[in-house]
Order: sequence, then structure tokens, then C-alpha cells
Amino acid sequence: MVVASFHTQCCIAGGGPAGIMLGLLLARAGVDVIVLEKHEDFFRDFRGDTIHPSTIDLIDQLGLRERFDAIPQSRISTLDLVINGNRLTPVDFGTLRGRNRSIALMPQWDFLNLLANEASRYPTFRLLMGAEATSLRYGTADAAGHRRVVGVSAHMRRQPVEITADLTVGADGRDSTIRRSAGLAPVDYGVAIDVLWFRLPKVSDAPPDTLGYLNGESMVITIPRSDYYQAGMLIPKGGYPEIQAEGLDAFRARIVRAAPFLAPAVGAVHSWGQVKLLTVQVNRLPTWWAPGLLCIGDAAHAMSPAFGVGVNYAIQDAVAAARILAEPLRTASVSPTHLQSVQRRRELPVRLMQPIQLQLHKVIAKPGGGGFLRNPMPFWQRMPVTALLPVLRRAAARLVGRGFRPERLDGELLRPHQG
Repeated sequence: MVVASFHTQCCIAGGGPAGIMLGLLLARAGVDVIVLEKHEDFFRDFRGDTIHPSTIDLIDQLGLRERFDAIPQSRISTLDLVINGNRLTPVDFGTLRGRNRSIALMPQWDFLNLLANEASRYPTFRLLMGAEATSLRYGTADAAGHRRVVGVSAHMRRQPVEITADLTVGADGRDSTIRRSAGLAPVDYGVAIDVLWFRLPKVSDAPPDTLGYLNGESMVITIPRSDYYQAGMLIPKGGYPEIQAEGLDAFRARIVRAAPFLAPAVGAVHSWGQVKLLTVQVNRLPTWWAPGLLCIGDAAHAMSPAFGVGVNYAIQDAVAAARILAEPLRTASVSPTHLQSVQRRRELPVRLMQPIQLQLHKVIAKPGGGGFLRNPMPFWQRMPVTALLPVLRRAAARLVGRGFRPERLDGELLRPHQG
């Protein structure tokens, strides 16, 4: 028995960065919106938690910079890699134009709370925590036999609820229930790696902040936080059971062989329960929409963790969707043409970035990828590296920091709707 029912102009399934940002922007534009978040709070380990300049630009436009800066965080203006003992700086965000020329590292729960608190200021915004969409609801078939999505069925704190909506948005991640319920299947592009995530305490004699350490065996990621490293190890896809079978001592030794400075810290990993497996996916829906339905973020295109751009591309999707759909939602006139426009706007940046991520996996970001540089580098390696790095720093800063086709707020999204 349904215990509650809601009606809204837009129902967003998923309270991650894409869902909360879209909800905030639509509410600012005067659209009635409900966001469903299956957890009771945002306090979960989101691993990367990188906020790139393209997203910080949006924070500035929203007038949230003071509150954003008040959140405990660290900043990275360059990204170092240590490849087989050779320290290189392939990314320098200081070369970017504009105010924001660094990456912010902050717990994603703090970032989501910032956006949700701001959205709650608008009377047309509702965030239902502990509410998980379980299936789509459809209207009656038209003369051609097509049925339009008219909302979702959900469970809120184990009680069934129904939400009727003019538009439903799937922002519920790479394992999207909304996408599956709609029968939309992504094309998978195949990635040969997975990532093991774990925390390590910072060491007293730490080197400069470094994104990752590669050798001929492995790659270890070291994302700096206030008093610990959010660390990761790239492994062959499906290789976690074999690593577990070798034992924790072998796992800790593998970390130290790639990043020797972590030797005093690896003892903090004393059980496999502290190690989380991220199954890496790179995929994309051929069609992101159906009548009454739109998918954005990981539900439309799962990104590799390479460059840490997934969250930021999801937020860009939300901005584009809000700009295109706010007026049609207010006037109950959302059509397939509007939904197609969102996909056209955002598909190109994704189509450009995903092959770069895939190529990076093939060339360097894979177990053993660091073996291509000798230590010390001979003259024939040192000369091209020295010549290419200045060019790479600028190009990579633009690619990682702002991405392809970064979105900006304009028009009514800059000024909260009146009336």
C-alpha cells in the first residue's frame, strides 16, 4: 500500500553532485523539484573528492564562494607524478586563465551539504533523504503505442511512495536503477583495470604533494588530505581475489615498492575491510532520454577515475540541463526536442574525454605502466621529456581543470526566479 504520494514538475533520482546541483539550479529558476537520495545523509567515502576549477567557477557564479572556502580542504596547483623514481610535473593549473587555478580536495559530503543547504532556501526544492527510486511509472500509451514516463515508484524509509512528475531525471550513478527500468543500455568501452582504495596516515618526512607513483609493477595514487592520504592502487581488472590470496603483507610490500616513502604508514592497513574495490567502467548511453525521462552524470556516461573529471562532468551536465529545461518545465512543455538538446550539448565533451582516458590506461595508468621510463633517464629519454613538459603542463591544465565545453550560468540561472 502506497503511504505517500507527491507531484512535482521534476523528480531527480540521486542526490549526488549532478542531482543536487540540478535541483538547486531548477529551484532557483522557479521549478518545483524533488530530489530522492537513498541514504539518510551524505556522509560516505567518495574516494577522489576533487573539485576542479570548472566547478569552482560555478560556485563563484552562485555566490557560494565564502561558504565554499570555509569548508576544510586542501588545494593543489600542480600535479606531480613519480614515474620509476623520476619526479615529473605534467600539470600546472597556474597556467589557466581566470580566478580559479587549483583543484580543491574536500570531502564530498561537505560539498553536497553546501549545495543542499543552499537549495533548501528555495520553496520549490524538496530533498527526500532515505528515499530510493525503485522503478519508473508510465502513463497510458498513445496512438502509436508509446508510453511516457510520468514519475517513479520509490521506498522512503522502507515505506512505498509514488512521485508523479512532468520530467524524471536519472542521476543515480553508474548502476542506475532509472536507466535499467527504462531499458536503456550503455555501450561499454572496456577498461583493463580496477582500483583498490584505502587510507594511509601522512608520514613525518613527506615529499611534495604527488598524484601518483608508478613503477614497473604498479601505480599507487596518493591524494593528500589534511592528515592522511586517500590512497589507491591500480590492479588488473578482476585481480582483487588474487591479491587477497597473496596476503596483506604482500599487498603492503607492493605499495612500498611503488611509493617507498609510505613504508612507515602501510602498517595502518591491517585488514581487507579497510580496502575498497572500485570496478572501473567507461561507458556511454547511445540515447540519454526517453519521453518524460533524462539521464545525466554517471547514469548517462560512466567516466574513468583518470584525471578525476567524473564529478565535474556530471555537474556540467546538470548546468546544461537546467539552462535548457527550466523554462519548458515551468510551462509544462518539455518535449523530446529539449531532451535531445541536453544530450547534444553534453555528449561531445564526453565523447572527446573518454577516448583520452582509455588511451591513458593503455599507455601509462595501468599496472606496470611506469616501466617505460628508466631511472636515471638516459639522454634520449631526458631530452624529449624536458622539451615536452612545458607544453604538456598548459594543455593538461586546460584538459583536466576545465575540460571540453565547460558550462557557465547565464540568464535566469544567475538570478533567482521571482514569482
